[in-house]
Amino acid sequence: MNLSQALEIATCTDPGMVRSHNEDSVAADASIGVAVLADGMGGYNAGEVASGMATTVLTTELQHLLASGEAAAMAGAAGRERAEAMLRAEIAKANTSIYQAAQSQPQYAGMGTTLVVALFYDNRVTVAHIGDSRVYRLRDDELVQITKDHSLLQEQIDSGMITAEQARFSQNKNLVTRALGIDPTVDAEIREYETQPGDLWLLCSDGLNDMVSDEDIAMTLQALASNLPLAAQQLVQMANDNGGRDNVSVVLVRVVRDYAAPKGLLARLFGWLRH
Repeated sequence: MNLSQALEIATCTDPGMVRSHNEDSVAADASIGVAVLADGMGGYNAGEVASGMATTVLTTELQHLLASGEAAAMAGAAGRERAEAMLRAEIAKANTSIYQAAQSQPQYAGMGTTLVVALFYDNRVTVAHIGDSRVYRLRDDELVQITKDHSLLQEQIDSGMITAEQARFSQNKNLVTRALGIDPTVDAEIREYETQPGDLWLLCSDGLNDMVSDEDIAMTLQALASNLPLAAQQLVQMANDNGGRDNVSVVLVRVVRDYAAPKGLLARLFGWLRH
């Protein structure tokens, strides 16, 4: 099923005001309903390599799977299970690729990356994340943070050691507790949500939310919702105007209309023919 009439996507990524090169990577394909963002870490250009591998492996593999007819079986509860299984398998592949490159090439030793992936199908989205890159949803002018950071800071907030307000000024912002490519296996957190026409979904690296408050992100998205590319550029510009201490990347996905998966006999027949 081609989703390009149902979804509108805009991306923007920038090195920021301090870093000399960009270790973030973004990729999106509206026709199959996939958006991916990764924020790399590691010396020299290793973070750039890790994030680039993550977005390339995931988009390439998902394009192949979904173009080969997998999308026809994405309706109902079976679709939810399939989406999660697909993401787990492809994230594992990306993890292995990065981990093996880091093990075999000294210049890439210790490299890794955060990851957020959103897969849209059948009026739903399955979100997978690792690390402190985030997904937000703007619905009816209310911005909600969908993912919870895998970070030392979040653990301190959860345990009551510090408040969310104190966390905004902490020095421990960049210490993630989970990353792609660091260990032989990785545990992605995966959740599924229903979508509605008019929803605006935001994937971002911490270079945005460390520099721009959720209130300002919400106001910008509300004001510029009708011009997605401009909204993406404006969020990046705000992060840079506030200091731009890190690379900053955003992917915006607007749900334009309903995209329920076909559930009739033809769809089922198409599913059987593939097997």
